[in-house]
Amino acid sequence: MGYVMLAGAILSEVGATTAMKYSEGFSRLWPSLLTVAGYVLAFGLLSRTLRSLDVGTAYAIWAGAGTALIAVIGMIFLGEAVTVARLAGVLLVIGGVVLLNLGGAH
Repeated sequence: MGYVMLAGAILSEVGATTAMKYSEGFSRLWPSLLTVAGYVLAFGLLSRTLRSLDVGTAYAIWAGAGTALIAVIGMIFLGEAVTVARLAGVLLVIGGVVLLNLGGAH
């Protein structure tokens, strides 16, 4: 169940970050409200996740997956440049999360 809540936290954070892009510096009401609600939900789910997962593991997955997903969303939907360096960066983030999880086994 911890990983299900963690997935929800990741999706909430990605949604909130995407909404923040459209809030135009928190000058637009609805995207701003979605940003705040998304982050409240993300942190609530992340805190529940920590009941069953190690903090290092949970945070690495949450931060890494969120970073990779936002980078991909930016490149695909928001017109951000797709470069070899960016794609390599996304792969390195994913690889780092995998390594942290492999090294964290008891």
